[in-house]
Amino acid sequence: MKYNFDQEINRMKTACDKWDGLEKRFGVNDVLPMWVADMDFMAPPAVIEALMERVEHGIYGYTYHPSSYFETIVDWVSRRHQWSIKKEWITHSPGVIPALALLLRSLTQPGDKIIVQSPVYHQFFRVIESQGRTVVNNPLSFKDGRYTMDFADLEAQLDPSVKMLILCSPHNPVGRVWRQEELMRLGEICLKNNILIVSDEIHFDLVYKEYKQIPIASISEALAQQTITCFSPSKTFNIWGVQTAVVIIPNRDLRERYNREINSIGIGSATPFGIAALESAYRFGEEWLDQLMDYLKGNVDFVESYLKNNIPQIKLIEPEGTYLLWLDFRELGFNMEELDQFMLQKARLALNEGHIFGPGGEGFMRMNIACPRATMEKALLQLEQAVKQLSPTGK
Repeated sequence: MKYNFDQEINRMKTACDKWDGLEKRFGVNDVLPMWVADMDFMAPPAVIEALMERVEHGIYGYTYHPSSYFETIVDWVSRRHQWSIKKEWITHSPGVIPALALLLRSLTQPGDKIIVQSPVYHQFFRVIESQGRTVVNNPLSFKDGRYTMDFADLEAQLDPSVKMLILCSPHNPVGRVWRQEELMRLGEICLKNNILIVSDEIHFDLVYKEYKQIPIASISEALAQQTITCFSPSKTFNIWGVQTAVVIIPNRDLRERYNREINSIGIGSATPFGIAALESAYRFGEEWLDQLMDYLKGNVDFVESYLKNNIPQIKLIEPEGTYLLWLDFRELGFNMEELDQFMLQKARLALNEGHIFGPGGEGFMRMNIACPRATMEKALLQLEQAVKQLSPTGK
């Protein structure tokens, strides 16, 4: 079946953060939203049909995770990521960020140090600090348009109070898909220093064909025992609203401690819609996903060509995964506030400001390209026109 990702769908007046939340987030409501990480595409037809069937049943009471739920997850991870997981390793969360908060609460103590690698998903900073833990930043190294991990800096910052590292894999916002040798080196450091790895792999299905996603826990038994992996069908199939994420914890002691935490606050149960959406997506959504990735790659290529030919001052950091582009605006010469205002007031675009992703994000912007090509064309034309109105100095 051929899916139509060019279809433009009006999302206004649906309580949609991306479109209806512009005034609250940016202070304006007449800009083109290309910020928060959800897609302007309908979910796969199989998911919609499964949800409609569940709605039509008419009763939405207490729900547990059936054996089919676990079997579907095991099969998907094996088929798409060549990682053999066991059903008993699987536990639950309403989302990946809630899972991070619960893992911090159950597996670390207030004041413990938690490593992140900026520029990185801004919610990592918030969730660590909200749980009374301390952020330790191991900034990524940026050279010749490519980001890599800085292992020397990481090792220099270690002390006995560092208890956990939150890995973003694939990395949001810089788009890296980590190579096995990078993950092995990171894993060696964490194993040597008894640091738990929490791997946020929510984008792990969204990897372009030239690259391969490797769950860090799949590399060795030792790493499996010291890693918690979090993912969800929410980004892959645009179903964030069903509030269902998967937490894989091979280590029995860590898993029991986490499960006690989620049960203590009453969020260990399933929802009927989350079960239906996850199972149908992972069973029947693969063809849709493959076509989605081809379409997204077309959007990446379109942006790359457009910038080179029309706005060469703005550089695209080549993405290896995700539908989030990391754009370098530093040649325009703006400071942080000036760039934010230029995008909203001149380009009339709502992108995620690079500085919210922590040190190293200044001068960059994150653009969500999970939208019809016509939207991309409009956005880039607006950006081109705004840049052409600048003085020769860039302001």
